[in-house]
Amino acid sequence: MKIDPKTQDKFFNVLKAVVIPRPIAFISSQSKEGGLNLAPFSFFNGVCYDPPTVSVAIARFAGKKPKDSLVNIEETGEFVINLVNRDMAEAMNQTAAEYPADVNEFELAGFTTAPSEIVKAPRVAESPVSLECKLIQVVPVNEGSQKECGLVLAEVVYCHIKDGLFDGRYVDMEGLNLIGRLGGHDYCELGDFFKMKLPVYKPKGE
Repeated sequence: MKIDPKTQDKFFNVLKAVVIPRPIAFISSQSKEGGLNLAPFSFFNGVCYDPPTVSVAIARFAGKKPKDSLVNIEETGEFVINLVNRDMAEAMNQTAAEYPADVNEFELAGFTTAPSEIVKAPRVAESPVSLECKLIQVVPVNEGSQKECGLVLAEVVYCHIKDGLFDGRYVDMEGLNLIGRLGGHDYCELGDFFKMKLPVYKPKGE
């Protein structure tokens, strides 16, 4: 079967189903006026180590309404990415609807705010890992259309991780118990773990 994304109007269902599993950036942000926003985004990943940089793609509009998270990030230049474990999943899903800007999703879903060290936006106390972020730039994709997306590039300026999950070198992957986003309404838990050491090239004769 061959699919042309330009003629298949539901191609986004294919893309989301094959680019998997995707980590979830549960973004807490704050408006210029101090209003809080909390929403999940799954087009999220690391970009580079130095400076530690992450990317999150956020649609600019939900219908005709601007996305609150992107507005807050652009106006304040900062936000927090909270990672989502299995215990948080159902409550996180409650924040995914398009609520009016004055709705506090922390209160709606029963999450607890915790102060950040550097940025003004609070973090989610229940999250096993929270990354305080400062905006580097927003790269527009499909600019000027109702389907415009902002690719947010940000530097991680502070990290919070639950006690017992980091030994000074490695993170306890099983202890994190993170979930991933799949296609449709599907999510996944991390399953069996296996290790592979990075190979080192050695020329013949050495």
